[in-house]
Amino acid sequence: MKAIVNNKYGPPDVLQLIEIEKQIPKDKQVLVKVHAASLNYGNLVLLKGEPFLARLAFGLTKPKYPIPGGDIAGRIEAVGKDVKQFQPGDEVFGDLSSCGWGGFAEYVTVPESALALKPANLSFEEAAAVPMAAVTALQAIRDKGKIRSGQKVLINGASGGVGTFAVQIAKSFGAEVTAVCSTRNVNNARVIGADHAIDYTRDDFTKRTQRYDLILGVNGSKPISAYKRTLHPNGIFVHVGGSGAQMFQTMLLGPWISLTGSRTMSSFLQRQNQKDLVFMKELLESGKVKPVIDRSYKLSEVPEAFRYFEEGHAQGKVVISV
Repeated sequence: MKAIVNNKYGPPDVLQLIEIEKQIPKDKQVLVKVHAASLNYGNLVLLKGEPFLARLAFGLTKPKYPIPGGDIAGRIEAVGKDVKQFQPGDEVFGDLSSCGWGGFAEYVTVPESALALKPANLSFEEAAAVPMAAVTALQAIRDKGKIRSGQKVLINGASGGVGTFAVQIAKSFGAEVTAVCSTRNVNNARVIGADHAIDYTRDDFTKRTQRYDLILGVNGSKPISAYKRTLHPNGIFVHVGGSGAQMFQTMLLGPWISLTGSRTMSSFLQRQNQKDLVFMKELLESGKVKPVIDRSYKLSEVPEAFRYFEEGHAQGKVVISV
């Protein structure tokens, strides 16, 4: 089978499309014929080995997981003898980031717990755009953010993969959503359901008088103090992504601010979870959430896809059609 492999850390040029042996599923694994995959920030970390601390998980001197690719959608071709949930022919989607990655390939073996049945109303490409980004948004909003109907929620960085899902998921919980994005994405934010859209190139939301119950920091470089003053008393800020300085401020100062005041400032790391994937399947099939896809590339074009993705201007998800 064909697969994209990186045997050393570096830029997208280190990626190679080569022929490797197709695996046989173990007792609790399934073999998936991959129809589509997608890019997330974790793929970029796995490619470059940056930040350096990530190498403690991914390999100090070279990648422990040579085939990148976390999100997949495809059809099950074979199952191990102890598999209970799936059978050959089932259409599935899932997140492989906690079980060895390997999504940028024609086939991958994966534990059944990493997958769910594909939403019936989505194509493989649309389904592949969902798992990591949507579950990240869901867990940050529902679990960390403790969202409730009627709350005022602000998504800073509302135009990327996580951000576009976050806007829609927050709306599905009954929130009044404000999206912060660049000029070219303001209309798109309204199309996917944002009640209000702020163009950060023209307006600084942290200097407005409006206060929010929940702020999701998906992108940007605002200091944690600016987020704090934009929250209602008892409001919650959840850092999902953004500048390194913002991340370290949230990790170091967030616990102190949370202990000494009424506002909660927290960082967040997504965890792969089959129940949350099934929850997203139901939201997608209900029509309350729809993937936003920016561009699609072939498997042979994965290096080009990475070059585009690392520019940081994707409007939604970047998908790989296998």
